[in-house]
Amino acid sequence: MKLLHHQVIIFTLGWVAYASTYLLRKPIGVLKSDIQKELELSTTQLGWFDVSLLLPYAVAQMLLGSVGDSIGSRKTLSLCLICSGLSMISFGMWSHAGILCALLFLNGLSQSLCWPNCTKVLSSWFTEQQKNTVFGFFGTCAFAGGIIGTGLAVYFRSTFGSWRQVHFIPSIFVIAVGILCYIMYRESKEAGYNITEENSTTKIPSAEDVESDSPSQSTLSFRELAQLPGVAEISVAVFCLKLVRYCMYMWLPMYLEKQLSYPSSNAGLFSTMFEIGGVVGSAALGLILDKFSSQRPLYGVTLTVVASAVALIVFNLTSSFGYAANSIRAAIPNKIGQQDNRNSGSAVTGIVNGFGSLGTVLEGPVIAWVSNYYGWSSMFTMMVVLTIVGALATIKASISLDNGKS
Repeated sequence: MKLLHHQVIIFTLGWVAYASTYLLRKPIGVLKSDIQKELELSTTQLGWFDVSLLLPYAVAQMLLGSVGDSIGSRKTLSLCLICSGLSMISFGMWSHAGILCALLFLNGLSQSLCWPNCTKVLSSWFTEQQKNTVFGFFGTCAFAGGIIGTGLAVYFRSTFGSWRQVHFIPSIFVIAVGILCYIMYRESKEAGYNITEENSTTKIPSAEDVESDSPSQSTLSFRELAQLPGVAEISVAVFCLKLVRYCMYMWLPMYLEKQLSYPSSNAGLFSTMFEIGGVVGSAALGLILDKFSSQRPLYGVTLTVVASAVALIVFNLTSSFGYAANSIRAAIPNKIGQQDNRNSGSAVTGIVNGFGSLGTVLEGPVIAWVSNYYGWSSMFTMMVVLTIVGALATIKASISLDNGKS
């Protein structure tokens, strides 16, 4: 099979794999009003649903990011997808808030290592010159997954007349994707290819002789990884961007329904405008960075984050202020982790995305508290400030990386 065919298969399977995780994440935001009414929960309790899902997601990425480097990205990703599907398949059968939180906790824990291992495998198939574009298009999976997850949640809720059946079919699909990844989602060396930086390839005689799932270099400790140039700054940037993104992501449907009196089905579907902007923006950002800022991608990312702040100020919800995170939480951290034969791409990506995901943990209680006491307008002001901080952090990260090279 030709290299291009392998690349298309790996890209497509990885895209579907990570997009599928949102089929088990996004419905929570759509179903909050229904769950609140049926189970008589407060807004604060709904906020803790978010914490249950996102806290283990964030912490496990930071502490367990090296698992993919140790036992192999393919095995880690497959196991995580299967466990994620199993954790949510019975979600609609329970009525106790504590049990629902426990299932969300298991789901978040299972999904925590999907992104770093998806990106590590994908990264092995492309040269440095190709990665900005590749990860720009690959980043659309998060937004497309959110759109599909929202659409399915609205459809299943309408079809079955309840929120309780929404997670069952998506859970089965995620389990099936996990099995498929175990069979097919392999790194380039495992498939017999050595991707060189000169955009050429060398065919390795026998794929069976290559164990790319086994690390060939020593793995750095968590502290050593965190001290690599640019890692701390990129982590702060992703923290700010993810907090802002998940404020919209997890609460926009409920805001449209409660504050603007949209019908529940319209609120769920209209909230996808944010993610549609993300699909377009993520792909466009990758192409722009490769064409105009390939050597210093963080400067290009900074401009997009500033544009995000402007979009928030004018309340333009169709603008994709979340897409910039795809470049700074995937291609760049993975590159830092793989420099100088560190074999720590998955671990560094896990640290960056994990620390960034701590922002998503805070959004639940913060949104609930602010909406109860200060109203939604104050929330938008806070999101503007956080977006500007994210832009400043990307500038500092680029300076740190430049100093590290000199």
